[in-house]
Amino acid sequence: MSTDRRSIKRGCGVTFQRARNEEQRGIRRRAILDTAAAMLSEMPVADLSLNELSRRVGLAKSNVLRYFESREAVLLVLLDDFLGTWLAALAQELEAGIDPHAALEERADLLARILSQSLAAQKVMCDLFGAQGGVLEHNVSVEVVKAHKRSSLAKVADMSELLRRHVPELGERAQFFCLLSLLSAGALAAYAPPPASLVAAYAEEPALGALHMEPCDALHSAFAATLLGLLPRK
Repeated sequence: MSTDRRSIKRGCGVTFQRARNEEQRGIRRRAILDTAAAMLSEMPVADLSLNELSRRVGLAKSNVLRYFESREAVLLVLLDDFLGTWLAALAQELEAGIDPHAALEERADLLARILSQSLAAQKVMCDLFGAQGGVLEHNVSVEVVKAHKRSSLAKVADMSELLRRHVPELGERAQFFCLLSLLSAGALAAYAPPPASLVAAYAEEPALGALHMEPCDALHSAFAATLLGLLPRK
């Protein structure tokens, strides 16, 4: 059967007509991003290839590149999307979990605990943060990097304001704490879950795992210690 050049069949059975206006191009971009997000639920960032993404979304690789200039460009936009969705959820978690009338020490500990639990649950987002500097910000144009940085700075500002709402004593130091928190979560993502060989080594020689911590516990300890250094002392 000949293929209609005006349409492309997706793997899920949906037929895409050639995008002829901005709305259709937006739908195509969203389909690419949603497919990439689904892939990241199955594999680490390093294993996501443009060829496989193209195959799963049902577009030729050259067509995907009409919407995103590279694999890394797709993942940078996806990181921005994940960060925005996560911040909306974090706002609700902090609102429900922190008593505004509690003492500073209690509010700070609750902030560290809730933030660590929330970030530890965002494995894909943290994996993307871990790859941001060394991978994702390479093989992209200056314009793509500028757009990503604008979005990231706006979201860090939103996060800073959110944390100050519950621990206003952070003041201007909230932005540094937010940045450090996201970088820490990204760095720890590379170690969770540990590979089978490491699990086996710990089982055979438990002393080797003396410094091993679950991501949530490690983040909580790091956040609590950082807050202790940033918050004003009596």
